[in-house]
Amino acid sequence: MAARRSVKRTSVIAASQPQCLWLNQGMFARKISVEYDDHGRGLPCPLKWLDSFSMRNFTNASMFDDTLPVSDGRMEVGTNVALDQLREAMEDWFRRKSYLPKDSKLSLEEI
Repeated sequence: MAARRSVKRTSVIAASQPQCLWLNQGMFARKISVEYDDHGRGLPCPLKWLDSFSMRNFTNASMFDDTLPVSDGRMEVGTNVALDQLREAMEDWFRRKSYLPKDSKLSLEEI
């Protein structure tokens, strides 16, 4: 019997694919930082807060469907998300959940 030879076949398509596939890399075009004021210090909003806000069941605003919390103090948002409206809605939600004290403000900045 002749020995079977293993032939490694690659296609042009397979060869051009990146070695590492990140499904959420670059999901939305805009990256923003989200901080809250704690006695004069700006601290990153915890991921728990951001995740809670981003769940549509709670906000009922389709404009905020294009929000993706990625880590403490960091979100990715779509181009149709107005940062002023996002900040106001987040402040309202965080206060209702008792995350944010009444006298604290949020700061959202595109990075």
